[in-house]
Amino acid sequence: MIYQFISVEGNIGVGKTTFSKMLSQSLNFQLILEEFADNPFLPKFYKNPERYAFSLELFFMAERYRQLGSIREQNLFSKGVVSDYFFMKSNLFAKNNLSEDELLLFNRLSSIALNNLPKPDLILYLHSDVVRLQENIAKRGRDYEQNISDVYLSDIQNTYFDFFKKQSEYPVVIVDVTELDFVENKKAFIQLKEITEQSFEKGLHRIVLA
Repeated sequence: MIYQFISVEGNIGVGKTTFSKMLSQSLNFQLILEEFADNPFLPKFYKNPERYAFSLELFFMAERYRQLGSIREQNLFSKGVVSDYFFMKSNLFAKNNLSEDELLLFNRLSSIALNNLPKPDLILYLHSDVVRLQENIAKRGRDYEQNISDVYLSDIQNTYFDFFKKQSEYPVVIVDVTELDFVENKKAFIQLKEITEQSFEKGLHRIVLA
């Protein structure tokens, strides 16, 4: 494998956790998953965003730091890693959810944490339109997610894209999976997996799968 640390990213409901599980199993890589279910502020945030946004994002950042900080450098070479997020996700969601003063403090804490964490060799961003995202969110049936608005999902998407256009630290590959069922369609999964086996320079890349 060219890449030893692959981060799978995407909007809420796109299927990044499912794909990460499939990819790590296929590659025999260590799997790191976002522990969102352990965040006690998540249901509260969707009911009262202004009150709980900072607590929510701080908890997520601390958990991501704990998880990624456990990766030892030698493990990245002896056995690769697939995660269903990358650490800068904390900053992107914070940008959407926090006030100006809260964001300033959050970014200072995040920059300290980021200096001590391994960076992904590849970010694979699974993109889907908002209609499909809402269908997936409804299907998985988490009560606290059922009132997520189209506007919120669009804002998250735009924040990701804006960051990817400006960054030059990682290769980022965006693939539209709106009409791609990589769970039921083995060919679709293989196509996505093969992307992680290609060499990409740092910066943004877009791939269209037939």
